[in-house]
Amino acid sequence: MNVKDKIVLLTGGAGGLGSEMAMLLATQGAIVYLLDMDETKGLAVEKSITDAKGTATFLKMDITQAEDWESVIAKVIGKEGRIDVLVNNAGINIRKSIEQMSLEEWNTMMLVNVGSVFLSTKYVIPVMRRQHDGVIINTSSVCGLIGHRYTPEAYSATKGAVTILTKSIASRYAKDGIRCNSIHPSTVDTPLVQQMFADPIKKQQRLDEVPLGRLATSADVANAVLFLASEESSFINGISLPVDGGVTCC
Repeated sequence: MNVKDKIVLLTGGAGGLGSEMAMLLATQGAIVYLLDMDETKGLAVEKSITDAKGTATFLKMDITQAEDWESVIAKVIGKEGRIDVLVNNAGINIRKSIEQMSLEEWNTMMLVNVGSVFLSTKYVIPVMRRQHDGVIINTSSVCGLIGHRYTPEAYSATKGAVTILTKSIASRYAKDGIRCNSIHPSTVDTPLVQQMFADPIKKQQRLDEVPLGRLATSADVANAVLFLASEESSFINGISLPVDGGVTCC
């Protein structure tokens, strides 16, 4: 997949899934900016990428703050002159049902999972419009496509919002050379999920819902991002791409 020399902004770049995306993009020739609050982990990911002969820079920021987005985009434009790809990957999940969740917790999830996508898109679109070229990739979830009995309602609501926001952006800004797509992973085999799977009932529940009979891996999700960021996907716009082993077809 051709992403050579593309300038990529990636939120949640210090996390497990974000670091996998960043490593794959960078080793395929992209110039990746890792955007995250966790400086220790972010710098470690930067070093692992540069050790692998890729190009990455960590920038500490709060993705829910407009002034941080303005500052980061100005820094990247000042250094690179353009932004080719924005990957909105950061997100949180407060694992409480709608009956247990407070309004403050609901608002926090909306701010992080949806508000950050709104802000990043708001500030990157003028850059991409001037270039008449750009790609925005939003990490949603299978829970942004279907109701999911094992997932908190608030999380599904935020991911559903990201799904429709993606399509709205794709339809309005395609005329400016901007493509916008979302990816929709099912349960990804991460260390956090492995902790949850200490409960054998929860583990079996998640495996039973996947027709392919296994969990998604971080590499599965990263490969989807690589494709949507690449020149090979140049006519792909406004799609909701499940990376789910068939969960959403049942």
